[in-house]
Amino acid sequence: MDESQAQEPMIAADEIDPAVPPSGPGCVECLASDGWWFHLRRCARCGHIGCCDSSPSQHASHHAADTGHPVVRSYEPDEDWFYHYGTDEGMDGPELAAPQHHPPDQPVPGPAGRVPPNWEELLH
Repeated sequence: MDESQAQEPMIAADEIDPAVPPSGPGCVECLASDGWWFHLRRCARCGHIGCCDSSPSQHASHHAADTGHPVVRSYEPDEDWFYHYGTDEGMDGPELAAPQHHPPDQPVPGPAGRVPPNWEELLH
């Protein structure tokens, strides 16, 4: 197949549930442990919100590995891309249940009051 015939990777039906709402406004584990995040990712299967791989704790990818839910969507405003941890590919996907991103007034990195002053040095 030449490049003109290449197609966008497809998401398997069992890897996404568009009806499931997100688990909350921020990374579940960071909020429970007084942690902080750089960017947020939403599990496309169960709605779990975790922090990205640049964040200190990388909870989104740990969730994918622990649960077998490999597809995430950005949980950042103005971003609607999907990513598959198993294939290491970005892709398009369906509209997910609202809300589509964390609250617009939530700072990045976040949450407010928990981000250390040297946060840039702590990113992966």
